[in-house]
Amino acid sequence: MQYMVSVIFDNADLATQEEQDAIDVFNDRLVAGGHWVFAGGLGGPDTATVIDNRDGEAMFTDGPFLESKEFLAGFWIIEAADLDVATELAAEGSKACNRKVEVRPFL
Repeated sequence: MQYMVSVIFDNADLATQEEQDAIDVFNDRLVAGGHWVFAGGLGGPDTATVIDNRDGEAMFTDGPFLESKEFLAGFWIIEAADLDVATELAAEGSKACNRKVEVRPFL
């Protein structure tokens, strides 16, 4: 089963070199263990554009969908046998990137 591990942060600063090195080691572990699917970092909330085209005319709004102290800073898509394995891997990812993470299954 695949899971999304969302990285949650409250500061627009990029990872420090030490954090990036730890993330690289974690990514290598995901690959070696057969858990790697995809991962990426995201631009800060100020780079977001929200698009609402539910009423027939697209409306574009600069900035994040929600004004919040915390935001989605990046993610991993992982393959794991079950939620227990996914949460164990997510805990390692949280430690590597020095940020909170959230785990959700793809349905």
